Amino acid sequence: MQSFLDPAILFFMFGLIAGSLRSNLEIPPQVSRFLSLYLLMALGLKGGFALAESGLTSEVLISLGSALALAVIVPAAGYLVLRQFLNGFDAAAIAATYGSVSAVTFITAVQYLDNIGLPFGGHMAAAMALMESPAIVMAVVLANLVRTRQRAGSHPTALSSAASDRDNTATRTPLRKILHESLTDGAQLLLLGAMVVGTVTGEAGEAAMQPFAVDLFKGMLAFFLLDMGLLAARNFGGLKGHSPWLFAYAIGGPVVHAGLALALALAVDMSPGNGGLLMVLAASASYIAVPAVIRHAIPEANPSLYFGMSLGLTFPLNILVGIPACVHVAQRFLS
Repeated sequence: MQSFLDPAILFFMFGLIAGSLRSNLEIPPQVSRFLSLYLLMALGLKGGFALAESGLTSEVLISLGSALALAVIVPAAGYLVLRQFLNGFDAAAIAATYGSVSAVTFITAVQYLDNIGLPFGGHMAAAMALMESPAIVMAVVLANLVRTRQRAGSHPTALSSAASDRDNTATRTPLRKILHESLTDGAQLLLLGAMVVGTVTGEAGEAAMQPFAVDLFKGMLAFFLLDMGLLAARNFGGLKGHSPWLFAYAIGGPVVHAGLALALALAVDMSPGNGGLLMVLAASASYIAVPAVIRHAIPEANPSLYFGMSLGLTFPLNILVGIPACVHVAQRFLS
């Protein structure tokens, strides 16, 4: 109940209601972009300040390794499940969406932990950054494999050497391009850059940036979640008429992913705060970075599926229910 009385969550719920009523309330895209960049910069700074205080310990390295392992396991397992009732392109796109992470879900979880006074490591922001790209790369590889099989099926005889070279080049080039785009994404670089600034400047930087990175943070998050509520309500309709298995995956998939994160956190003896954040990251789904890249990299996939599932269903459930549930379970099993 405490999470529902948080002003940021209430603004998100208000956005859901306004969007469902088809109100003309709208946040200009430029303002929304600024808010997302501000939140990432502030989060990176706070993570850097915390990392400067704690240092690069074995706990930090284990947490980052655990996050990277999940970033590979979740999209791989997701693709195998989704391939049972979807074509290869849609399965790869949705697996990438759910194998990557939502920065706003993570930021909201960080704010929730601050509100209840549960400590966590600032390095978890770096864990979030590490978890964003592997799923994108994996999806491109899977989509290229599907294209190769389709070409082989349409040309049962052996391809000529020149045609084979052209096909291999066509397969390799998008992967290189996507790999570059995923690793140099502006939002991700801003997060990591802010962490470096926070780590280098330490306590003095924290005092100087207090008005920017701390005092404004809550209000900016509330404003951004209002916009996210509007977007979520308006994208839920994209799932109408599709297989009920998609609804089941959008709801049940994050629960299973959070369970995998909990098992990993137990195995490496994470703290409740760090374990809860790892569960939130595993349960989240990207609705900004991955859909933007996938739309270009896998044009054969249906955007209404992966975008509608992540933003229209999974994101609201995580914000309203998933975050407090993950933290509660982490406190129960990791304390």
